[in-house]
Amino acid sequence: MKYHSLFPIIFEDERLLVVHKPADLVCHPTKGDVYSSLISRARLYLGETSELQMINRLDRETSGVVLIATCRETARALRKQWEAREVEKVYHALVHGWPTQDAFEIDAALGKDEESEVAIKDKVRADGAASITRVEVKKRFQVENQPFALLKVTPQTGRKHQIRIHLQHAGHSIVGDKLYGLDEQFYLALVYGRLTEAHRRALILPHHALHARSVTLSYQGKTCTFESEEEAWFRSFHEP
Repeated sequence: MKYHSLFPIIFEDERLLVVHKPADLVCHPTKGDVYSSLISRARLYLGETSELQMINRLDRETSGVVLIATCRETARALRKQWEAREVEKVYHALVHGWPTQDAFEIDAALGKDEESEVAIKDKVRADGAASITRVEVKKRFQVENQPFALLKVTPQTGRKHQIRIHLQHAGHSIVGDKLYGLDEQFYLALVYGRLTEAHRRALILPHHALHARSVTLSYQGKTCTFESEEEAWFRSFHEP
């Protein structure tokens, strides 16, 4: 991995840029400056181009692998694989509690949470879109006598907030998740600038502990795997 001031670079050629998106960075522009979104930083790095296209997106607090095509042909070819579910995506997550099984599958449809104060929030609902997530326990551990687990998560579908909702549904919400963790009021407190030190202590970690670890797909006639290590705050929570 090559480290640049704008972002760590996992892979780069004339058609594709693969980077590590830091936690707490949005993918698309907001009202901030040119450094406030991943795509804006990519434009600074590559120069202004109308063909620059982000292939996959991550939530603001989710870190990890993001692909950015620099030409329409590459963008079209990669998106076609995503739509056909030919791309293998692996995430790592730190969750509350110890799952009883070492490996399991969560099959639960997802749709809008109409009872929530948060417009973007979804939930498990019978009339939602089919959603499947495979989970493998990599490690069970304790912090201050509280049980936590490090999970390898492989989504088989690509719904909004799928991993976060499915793990909450399974009884193992992601550590630090302000929307699908302890209470959505943590998320509202963040949005309205009311997040206190007491809130931060309850959340334990500064960002939700979900990391896009790797993406495997076909590129230029070869099977390629692009990988990114977890950030220091994530690793230090579960490493001795």
